Amino acid sequence: MIDFKKELKAILEDDPLDLLKEKPSTSSVISLDNRLKASFEEINVFIDAQGREPVKSRDINERRLFSRLEALRESPEKAALLLEQDKHGLLQGIEVPEPLVIESIEDVLDGDPLGLLGAITEADEADIFDVSSLPSQRAMTDFMARRKPCENFDNYRDQFITVQLELKESKRRLTHFTDKGEALVEGNYYILGGILLYLEEIYFDSEEKTIAGKRHRKDGRTRCIFENGTESNMLYRSLAKSLYHGGKIVSQTEEQINKELHKNLGVIKEGDELAGYIYILRSLSENAEIQNLQYLYKIGFSTTPVAQRIANAKNEPTYLMAAVKTMAVFDAYNMTTQKFEKLIHRFFSDVCVDLKVADNKGKMHEPREWFIVPYDVIVEAIDLIASEQIQHYEYNPSLKSIAPL
Repeated sequence: MIDFKKELKAILEDDPLDLLKEKPSTSSVISLDNRLKASFEEINVFIDAQGREPVKSRDINERRLFSRLEALRESPEKAALLLEQDKHGLLQGIEVPEPLVIESIEDVLDGDPLGLLGAITEADEADIFDVSSLPSQRAMTDFMARRKPCENFDNYRDQFITVQLELKESKRRLTHFTDKGEALVEGNYYILGGILLYLEEIYFDSEEKTIAGKRHRKDGRTRCIFENGTESNMLYRSLAKSLYHGGKIVSQTEEQINKELHKNLGVIKEGDELAGYIYILRSLSENAEIQNLQYLYKIGFSTTPVAQRIANAKNEPTYLMAAVKTMAVFDAYNMTTQKFEKLIHRFFSDVCVDLKVADNKGKMHEPREWFIVPYDVIVEAIDLIASEQIQHYEYNPSLKSIAPL
């Protein structure tokens, strides 16, 4: 009978090339625990950049992160290993199991929270080498700008409540964000991932320049305060990129638009005089054809107070020979009539109404300052003129809304 123990001992001892001797490991093998944590960190990075959880979208990388998060939520054992990294509260409410007491081989086999002892599928092997979903170096850099509790949030709480109320009352509107021009403005509000944010400050550390034919955009850090009581110092360009993908600009109120018009359409100095008024009017005509024109408004400019200018509206063809209601008036300093009128009339040229009206002597006139466009959209356009962004947008008559070019 063969003595297997003796034969095995002889094989182990007969090793002239030291092939069977254990050598110290020099490779940097990543443990499976660390791999799980790294995969969860990708989800954190995505939320830091986008301001929301990944969803089942057409973007394959986002869809993978969504599936990964769903799988983690269904695995209390894995969730237990990630609680320290769960800064966004993604795994809250998951019942974490009691620590496993190992007393036998069966306990080891039964207590396999990561599925390490199961069969490795082809999909698992492919996932190890798939780096397509890993964040770029820039995203990893901006990951350092993760949100944190805002220690002085009490200073901002009432502002957020006021802005939300103004949005509800249509005193403010939401506009599509565009990365053309300088759409990020200190002191303005934005919607990122469904959350209202206040852009308090921008700290530029590099100016826009062109080197060897390559354009380098200016960049720096921002201080953003979020309505959920957190803050972030995201990179300027990263914030713009995140807003560009589904974010919104919160418009100014009419009072703030007035201030912007004063600032951007003419610098007010001591002794400057009011140049005139931008107005929005609605016709009170009893003419059935005019009454049937929904969203019919007159947009114009007057060098005299609007109330004085429209006092005789019922006898003037430019007001359709009828009384009008003043919807809004904006003060304008150091600005010519042509500067505003050309901008606003060109912007809404596709919805300028071709009207004909007879004066008291029967002579026909064709007033050209009447447009079929919702009132809120007109105010939004004036806001874009005030912020010098109008050239980056267009009006879509079919959707009755303003959209980026």
